[in-house]
Amino acid sequence: MGADRSLELLHHDEEERPARELTGRFRAVVAIVAFAVALLVLGQVFRPLAQGSQFYLIIFLAGTLPLVFLAYHSGFGGKRDRPTWPDLILAGSALVVCLYPVNPFAGGYNAFLDRQGLLEPVDVIFGAVLLFLVVEACRRTTGWALPIVCAIFLGYGYYGGLLPQHWPIAHAGLDFAQIVDALYNSGSGFYGTPLDVAATYIVLFTIYGAVLDLSGASRFFVDLSVAAFRKSRSAAGRTAVAAGFLLGTVSGSGTATAVSVGAVTWPMLRRAGYPREQAGGMLAAAGVGAILSPPTLGAAAFIVAEYLNVSYLTVLGWAMIPTVLYYLGILLAVEIDVRRYGVRALSPEGAGAWRLLGRFGYHFSSLVMIVVLLAMGESATRSVVYATILAAALSFLDRRAWLTPRRAFEALSAGVRGVLPVVAVCAAAGVITATTTKTGLGAQLASLLVNGARAVTDNPEAVLGLTVVLAAFALAVLGLAVPVTASFIIGWVIIGPALLALGVPAPAAAMFVFYYSVLSEVTPPTALAAVGASAITGGRAIPTMWQALKYALPAFLAPIAFVLTGNGEHLLARGSFAEVAWTTAVAALAVLGLAVATGGWVLGVGPAGTPSRVLAAVAGLLLLYLEPVAVALGVGALVLAVAMAALRRRRDRRDRSGRGDRPGRPDRPDVPEGTERPDQTDLIPRRSV
Repeated sequence: MGADRSLELLHHDEEERPARELTGRFRAVVAIVAFAVALLVLGQVFRPLAQGSQFYLIIFLAGTLPLVFLAYHSGFGGKRDRPTWPDLILAGSALVVCLYPVNPFAGGYNAFLDRQGLLEPVDVIFGAVLLFLVVEACRRTTGWALPIVCAIFLGYGYYGGLLPQHWPIAHAGLDFAQIVDALYNSGSGFYGTPLDVAATYIVLFTIYGAVLDLSGASRFFVDLSVAAFRKSRSAAGRTAVAAGFLLGTVSGSGTATAVSVGAVTWPMLRRAGYPREQAGGMLAAAGVGAILSPPTLGAAAFIVAEYLNVSYLTVLGWAMIPTVLYYLGILLAVEIDVRRYGVRALSPEGAGAWRLLGRFGYHFSSLVMIVVLLAMGESATRSVVYATILAAALSFLDRRAWLTPRRAFEALSAGVRGVLPVVAVCAAAGVITATTTKTGLGAQLASLLVNGARAVTDNPEAVLGLTVVLAAFALAVLGLAVPVTASFIIGWVIIGPALLALGVPAPAAAMFVFYYSVLSEVTPPTALAAVGASAITGGRAIPTMWQALKYALPAFLAPIAFVLTGNGEHLLARGSFAEVAWTTAVAALAVLGLAVATGGWVLGVGPAGTPSRVLAAVAGLLLLYLEPVAVALGVGALVLAVAMAALRRRRDRRDRSGRGDRPGRPDRPDVPEGTERPDQTDLIPRRSV
């Protein structure tokens, strides 16, 4: 089935460029090595290597970095279905230089660590080769942007000593050996927190996603979404949003989820009457929600947990309310679009939602198990391994999805292959973090950001607000060039200190950086999720990006609320129940106001004119400030916007009545009754249950 084929995309991270479709012995070699790495990862969960975590990261990188050169094309000609001789040489070199620190002929691992700060010439040579290979692997998997950023940071580290010493960003300067030492033989370079997160958390979740997908969960999630809304006029849009959320629990990937959902739901959206660009924007926004939604947030969420030294369950708790607000905004936009574009109800055939839940609802069990085990105090790594085992066992309840030994081998191999782009990004991010640590660049840039805001005003609240706006703009621009994970790492080491210096709590600052890093997926002009969705719908890319921006607007503004006031922290579920409930209700009203402003419609009333839309936008912004006076003004502005829309509707009805026009449809006065095309009942293929 075409839909099933599209769901294979879920094994690939949104940061990934298309990999080779390997065949023959190369396919077998990559699969076997990836399977061996998967066994290493699973073994590390229960029996960690005695030499410590950095030793494990060395072995992990030695197993994954060579696979990048075999699985990804260089882009400079040659055969695309199999590695060339240069690829094989690079893969072999990667294996050698990665294993060099544990080479017994050079004194072994302990002797290598003892040479920290005093590397021998041969150490520098091997470290320089690994630097080149990491940057090249990053280029192959993500493009040129991040390697260029790495080159800029390396140039700053080497030439920064030549800058005038009175400049804020000047430093004493580093020679090449010092740079290599920081990258190759320290805990802040290649083997720093980003790679540690990729090797201990992210790879386990990609393996879990592959097992869950092969067990039939992806097909079930789509079928359930279709069945749940079958009798509603909003069924097509709600199905796309629900499928995006459910599939996101498997993939944790924005672009891949948007494309996968679009391949299945675009025919339904088209038959229902959605324009191409609006449908593409909806799919992109729903897909990006996958990175924002528990229980499998994007890769950067694991780095948040590591940087702040909190459990992954804590980060999931912080993400719950923003996720609800995000999907509330999308669903309100869907309901508005139903009325604006005259979307028709559909009557698809197939199994009902309750029947599907009764037969295949067990697919939710492993997802629930992760949260329950985390709440019981189990580590995130063990929780996801136990959930993976449960998903594999439950696959035998469906004859079509049995996880036989062969398919289990495929799932483990696919899980490791799916993490290769993240490994390349995280290793390359070590260049940025090591340079920033060695030179003190993060604190210097943070000081420049805050001082720039203070040059405009001395008011503390205004300084914070201006700093937040500048930070949001900087993160949005940064996200245009580099993948989400790298964007968060760079943003945290540069922008995080600026927010912390202004008194913003660490959780709020970290989640602010996280959300704006993720939202680059729907930010023009390089919104990857929107580009992928437009390829499915056949719509124009740029208008699709703007539509995606409209659907995702609450996610752009809610993070600002985290950091502007103390009440904003309640949106991260930090505070008493009453404080959290009150703040959530106010934020939901703000999302409603923003939906009216962007959609031009008041649900239950009718079209909103320009004055109503402006008032609704002002109301949304005031409500998100979350201070009592601002909330009172926001509520008043929203009530006035609704009242003006109601007066306009009454006036339009009176005018039509005076002209003797036929009464229009109650929910869409500009569309006369009887003009709708008949429902389409042949849209969704029937599937056996």
